Amino acid sequence: MNSKIDISDFHWLLGMLNGIDVGLIVLNKDFKIQVWNRFMSAHSGLESNAVHNRNLFDVFDDIDEEWFTHKVNSVFMLNNQAFTIHEQRPYLFKFKNNRPITGTAEFMYQNATLIPLTNARGDVDHVGIAIYDVSDDAVNKTALHSAIAELTRLSRTDKLTDLYNRGYWEDCLAKEYGRYQRTRQISSLLMFDIDHFKQINDTYGHQAGDEVIRAVSGLLKESVRGTDIIGRYGGEEFGCILIDTDSNGAMVFAERFRQAVEYCTVEYQETEIKFTISLGIAELIKPMRSHTEWLEASDQALYSAKQSGRNNVKVAVIE
Repeated sequence: MNSKIDISDFHWLLGMLNGIDVGLIVLNKDFKIQVWNRFMSAHSGLESNAVHNRNLFDVFDDIDEEWFTHKVNSVFMLNNQAFTIHEQRPYLFKFKNNRPITGTAEFMYQNATLIPLTNARGDVDHVGIAIYDVSDDAVNKTALHSAIAELTRLSRTDKLTDLYNRGYWEDCLAKEYGRYQRTRQISSLLMFDIDHFKQINDTYGHQAGDEVIRAVSGLLKESVRGTDIIGRYGGEEFGCILIDTDSNGAMVFAERFRQAVEYCTVEYQETEIKFTISLGIAELIKPMRSHTEWLEASDQALYSAKQSGRNNVKVAVIE
């Protein structure tokens, strides 16, 4: 379609396109509707004679008048086409979506082209608007984006606990180490595991062990802040990156969490299972040359907690 069309020719064009699945409207400079094709009648429920010569915003008061006025006036002034796309604004006219393939969509997604229409003197005195139903494409794109987002989430998530898995959590640890290198903003790493977990599995079975792991994960989610980064490191071991927290703050958090786990009881097949955790803390400080050293320091503190009788918290001593 040419970017400039004589208004006298537009009725011929309308006759050709009346049976095509495209909406066609013509507005004058007062935003009064001059042409309204069958597509618009079918989807709006308003016949052409009901809207003719009426102001568009009186008929459709849900259109953003300020935005659309600016859009149309640019076509009048510049004598060039303008466009709206559903990615930026889902629709111009809020029509119900009646397409069988994308029937789950509440409304019709639309792209629109605004066309300058000239009179015999070459002046733009009307604007034509072509409305395209792009619901199928929009819904398919939305479904694709949702599927990609879900696959991304699954690739980062431990299936049993819904925490970050080891690979992604360790990537986060490396990024936090990098942030410290740039900003020197402090963070602490907390590693912990479930005491005597093998004995729980041997005594009650692996499914009971899974329930214990889920219970610990649930308590961890309830305990951390939104900025903290938690993950299942492997088996019964977990990691928690405490952002902007020194070792003293991490100790307060760890002791509160340790007590919450100690008071927790998992009921499995009419059996009550009690358990505890041991925790190690390492504050991120300048001598550490990599996130691996940070992890090793926290792991050493965890080992010290287990050697000290378990069910306690130790802080790494870094020289």
